[in-house]
Amino acid sequence: MRTPVCERLGVEFPLFAFSHCRDVVAAVTNAGGFGVLGAVAYSPEQLDAELTWIDEQVGGRPYGVDVLVPGKVDAAALEGGHLMDFVPERHRDFVTHLMSKYQVGGSAQPMAATADSFGRRVTAAGASSLVDVALKHPIGLIASALGPPPPEMVAKAREAGVPVAALVGTVEHARRQVAAGADLIVAQGTEAGGHTGEISTMVLVPQVVDAVAPVPVLAAGGIASGRQMAAAMALGAQGVWCGSVWLTTEEAETAPAVKQKMLAASSLDTVRSRSRTGKPARQLRSAWTQEWDAAQESPGPLGMPLQMLIAEGAMARITTAAERGEPGALELANYFVGQVVGQLDQIKPARQVVYEMVSEFAEAVERLARLSE
Repeated sequence: MRTPVCERLGVEFPLFAFSHCRDVVAAVTNAGGFGVLGAVAYSPEQLDAELTWIDEQVGGRPYGVDVLVPGKVDAAALEGGHLMDFVPERHRDFVTHLMSKYQVGGSAQPMAATADSFGRRVTAAGASSLVDVALKHPIGLIASALGPPPPEMVAKAREAGVPVAALVGTVEHARRQVAAGADLIVAQGTEAGGHTGEISTMVLVPQVVDAVAPVPVLAAGGIASGRQMAAAMALGAQGVWCGSVWLTTEEAETAPAVKQKMLAASSLDTVRSRSRTGKPARQLRSAWTQEWDAAQESPGPLGMPLQMLIAEGAMARITTAAERGEPGALELANYFVGQVVGQLDQIKPARQVVYEMVSEFAEAVERLARLSE
């Protein structure tokens, strides 16, 4: 399973594991894959501590960091002041209404300075500070999600000798990312968890492969098994980028109550909704998504990053209550996950997931080879 991407990045398997959990990143990297830590959840100081821990665990093996840099954000307050001041009262009231309707206990989460810090990480300036921290560590890749990598990010990565990856949902996005300096394109279908477009992986990947050749392409969206990995390679991808499959591993950051919801979910139990971040993001369907997207009294989601602020503050309270077993909180609780959630029915170590995917990939390739004998 050696592809040019493997040679370039120095990995055994072209299996990229996106996760917000350092334990997953380290486990996959040590198993021969390539872990990628999502940095948006961390302040620069926290990211430095997380990467230092990963460095100590992986013994020089390559891993990557992913930053969130949307092309557009909806917040005049980015020029100064507190971001929460730009959240309309009716949106605050709607969150209060949901907490009351679903009888979610606990106190409101503090949102002032922490909200500002969190919200500003999804800007070019905020991402730049995270990139600076990441490049001080021996990372093998820096990835930009949502928007083209800012020129400053590309320049810093080039100077450090670190390749730049970019996630795309259309051929047009792929071309723009390459023009902006991306060395590696992740073609992500609508099946994926988190921020996605509307084109399926099966359709998107070969189009992107043809459009940006010879730039290498990884396939993402709907990939959680070796058979799906083999299909992605048949479409022309040089590897796969997976996120959802790690959410039900032993190491995952997923809250236990949400993990159980994932294990019980079918592939019909996800929805693309703006209710968590302000941009369409696939997640578990729950009372939270239904209330924001369909309830008559809903004010409608705000743009990014303002929706992120009210959603993540509320979801922290909801998750805590769900862990206490509160029924209403369990209805509201959700997390980002793709349609492959329907095939995630066991909690396993991340290392075991890697080995099972690689083994099944080999079996799939052998089966296809026999068809041409």
